[in-house]
Amino acid sequence: MIEFLARAFGGGKSEAPKAGKHINLALQGGGALGAFTWGVLDHLLEDSRLTIEGISGASAGAVNAIMLADGLARGGPEEGRKRLSDFWHAASLGGNLPDVQRRAIDRLFSFWPIEDTPVGLWMQALTRYLSPYDFNPLNINPLKDLVGRFVDFDAVRACTDLQLFVSATNVRTGELHVFKREEMTADMIVASACLPHMFRAVEIDAEAYWDGGYVGNPALYPLVGATQTENLLLVQINPVKRKQIPKTQNEILARINEITFNSSLVSELRGLAFVGKLIDEGKLPRGTGVGQYRRINLHRIELTGAAQTLDAASRLSTDADFFEMLHNNGRRAARRFLDAHYDDIGVRSTVDFEAAPEGTGA
Repeated sequence: MIEFLARAFGGGKSEAPKAGKHINLALQGGGALGAFTWGVLDHLLEDSRLTIEGISGASAGAVNAIMLADGLARGGPEEGRKRLSDFWHAASLGGNLPDVQRRAIDRLFSFWPIEDTPVGLWMQALTRYLSPYDFNPLNINPLKDLVGRFVDFDAVRACTDLQLFVSATNVRTGELHVFKREEMTADMIVASACLPHMFRAVEIDAEAYWDGGYVGNPALYPLVGATQTENLLLVQINPVKRKQIPKTQNEILARINEITFNSSLVSELRGLAFVGKLIDEGKLPRGTGVGQYRRINLHRIELTGAAQTLDAASRLSTDADFFEMLHNNGRRAARRFLDAHYDDIGVRSTVDFEAAPEGTGA
């Protein structure tokens, strides 16, 4: 365990970081609730006091990550805000997307279609007996074209000031695969958001990949090893704990997805907290040299309050007003975080993940 953590937590870039407060961002996937993350990022960029060194994302979080990275690479914070805004407005029902891209967005922003709608009933009947290899024989996944419409991947790959990691699940091995900025393509974003009951696995270099949320939602350790900052900000949109026992079919399915899509995150957070505790107790040497360990200050902005009680069906919504509500919620959450904890960044953690992240739940 310690040897593995040494590889993950030691080292980092050798050059000194620029002045000011620096952070890494970890962006969860969670369907349409990713519009909350858009709001968080929008306010952080507008505030402009933090420099982003690295971003890790999975599923819809990977889409937010690539839009942010593209904007930062091409024009800085204001361009990052614009790229995110353009994408989410295009993804809404008022975005005038072609029908085939509209269907791709609807699938990306859902764990499952709404049960009692005609579309939901049709999809349940279809996928009960057929796989995507049967009902989508031409392997149509227009998300690739949609991402390509917004992102200049050449600019992203050339942006050495920013580290970017996107998680995907290797179908054959069941293991996490992390794609890096310098190799990033539209296929890798599509792989990270590939829901296996809706789309055929995305093949990259003779390997097949599914949604990254199953095994890395998002992956944290790559950020630690590739950057100098010891500040990690998690944007969490899936609750780890819930007070109520799910009873309906939709509630049960939603809770299964929450547990599955949080399990890897909980494990990595525990690892980060474990190393921090050993450093504080003097049992591990702190530093960036050989045999030394990084002490990560953990921070979190989470989807809470009324927005957190949205049911699973809401993840399918692509209504512009729904996105704007989540966006505004994210902006407020980011503002509250900075008001309360800006001075703590670079000094200490502002959330305790030693046992496990609590989450607010519903």
